[in-house]
Amino acid sequence: MTKFTPCKFWLGLCLLWMALSVPFGAFSLPEPMSPPRLVNDFAGLLDDVQRQTLEQKLENFDRETSTQIAVVTVTDLEGYAPADYAQRLHEKWGIGQKGKDNGILILVKSSTADSRGEAFISVGYGLEGVVPDITAGRILDVEMIPAFREGDIYAGVDRSVDVLMQLTRGEFTAEEYNGAQGPGAGALILFIVLLFMMLFFSSGRRSGGNDGHSGGGWIPPMIFRGGSGGGGSFGGFGGFGGGSSGGGGAGRSW
Repeated sequence: MTKFTPCKFWLGLCLLWMALSVPFGAFSLPEPMSPPRLVNDFAGLLDDVQRQTLEQKLENFDRETSTQIAVVTVTDLEGYAPADYAQRLHEKWGIGQKGKDNGILILVKSSTADSRGEAFISVGYGLEGVVPDITAGRILDVEMIPAFREGDIYAGVDRSVDVLMQLTRGEFTAEEYNGAQGPGAGALILFIVLLFMMLFFSSGRRSGGNDGHSGGGWIPPMIFRGGSGGGGSFGGFGGFGGGSSGGGGAGRSW
């Protein structure tokens, strides 16, 4: 007969606590779609054109910067809180590059008759200084959730992606974005910067333009940067790079 000891009692109690602390759906986190892609629309919230347009934008950005932004939609969080589900999925899939941890996961859980919609932006450890929690929350409040409430899932995701790209490229800082007002704040900041540059260089050409050339105006090369629009090559996504989540990010419901 096995002798009962306090040590075995506490060990058994710890194992029981660990088992009860894991949600029943803990083994139901989805695998990435095959072939691998950055837009995994399990909930079917986007149409084919929207999925391809967004996928191409994210693939171009991945090739340009090595930063990976993944979009995942689901119908059920399998018993997890949104933050927990997003962090676990971020880790399981390895979004971002190993060693850089420069991945971002945009998780969207569709609304149903029985439950509210949920959205969470999970930020890799290497980007937490660039996209702090307060900024992730503002992106949700300004760019995403208002569009979701109007029934336009694509617009909310696409606007959020644009701001995240601009932040991680360094086109403006989190502090600058946080201080802006109203929807599309990130795009407004970029427009103001571009307008200032156009006026500045145009003024310079008029004051010193005695070289016999006229017309044409100067167009900032930034307007044609690849990766933030629908253009560019569409060569296929090679897979996630083994990045990890630092637990940063923010979530909202609608």
